[in-house]
Amino acid sequence: MSQGQRTDHRRRGRGDSSPHPSRDRVLVLPGEELPSQGLKPGTGTYRVGGKVYSSILGLLSPQPPFVQVIPLSGRYIPKPNDVVIGTVTDCQGTFWLLDIGAPRWAPLHMTGTPWDVEIGETEKFLHVRDSVVVRVENLDPTGRIGVTMLGDGLGKLEGGTIVTVSPARIPRVVGRGGSMVETITRLTGAQVAVGQNGRVWINGSPDAILRASEALRLIEEQGQRRGLTERVESYLVSTSTSTDRGPEAAARESAHRDAPVTRVPPVGPADERPDPEALGPGPDEY
Repeated sequence: MSQGQRTDHRRRGRGDSSPHPSRDRVLVLPGEELPSQGLKPGTGTYRVGGKVYSSILGLLSPQPPFVQVIPLSGRYIPKPNDVVIGTVTDCQGTFWLLDIGAPRWAPLHMTGTPWDVEIGETEKFLHVRDSVVVRVENLDPTGRIGVTMLGDGLGKLEGGTIVTVSPARIPRVVGRGGSMVETITRLTGAQVAVGQNGRVWINGSPDAILRASEALRLIEEQGQRRGLTERVESYLVSTSTSTDRGPEAAARESAHRDAPVTRVPPVGPADERPDPEALGPGPDEY
């Protein structure tokens, strides 16, 4: 292999500490020193003695003022203000237990809902296997996850289906400025809500749900490639039903369907959000 064909990762292994553009897909290993040059340690990194190191296997993603590493695999780890999709697993007298794909269950207290719930009446409002959109409100030192349903775009999900993708793929599912979700909803007429825990709710006609689900699978399989939005759009156009109305009309027709949420949440705090184009290949399902 000629020198011009070597990967950036190998060149840095020879001692090159120059920073890489955010679009370079550079694989880094746990404990590997990162080219920070004045950047603060962000997600997936730590600092020792003035130097920044990767704490995980992932892709280098400088996002000034932070340098961060986007994980290639792993279970969802909640952060405050994450908007997630959860499933009710148990109803207690004053709260519901939610599975949000994290290492621990997340209790949703009755005071954290827009409903006037009396003690012992939780099952009147949510049942086991119901799905909800909630926000991670706090994490205590013991790892307990506090969530709330109070806020715009949060609530109970009615109908539809939930597709699970790797949490590491969520930036690509959302797209820059919400471009990917907009493409899917515009060309299928489906309603879509994205959880930062890797769960995506889709509602609409059976055809809309099927095509939107296949688009998500395409994103998961080809998320490491550039021009992904264009490939998804091409797929959805090629699979649209041949009618005089077209996909735009289908989207308008679906707009009258009520849905508790059509929120496309941000991927993280504004100063730590990864560039979707900087993300590389995703993992198999955890």
